[in-house]
Amino acid sequence: MATVIYSLCALTSITCLVLLWRSWRASGARLLFWSALCFAALSVNNVLLVLDRVVWPVEIDLRMPRLVAALVAVLLLLFGLIWEED
Repeated sequence: MATVIYSLCALTSITCLVLLWRSWRASGARLLFWSALCFAALSVNNVLLVLDRVVWPVEIDLRMPRLVAALVAVLLLLFGLIWEED
């Protein structure tokens, strides 16, 4: 059951990335750009989670790369929100 949930989370974040990127390309709103970059990092985080928990549960520990990807995602969104303050 966990495999299904991890996979659905990864697919959902990739879908959000694609939709935000398409919206940014159509409108040019910079906040959509920063949100798309955030979801790109979150997609990396979720794919690493699937690899860590499902593909290589014992052999490789991907906890640190997952945390770095999550931190990058939050920092990108925070930077975008501060940058687009006006």
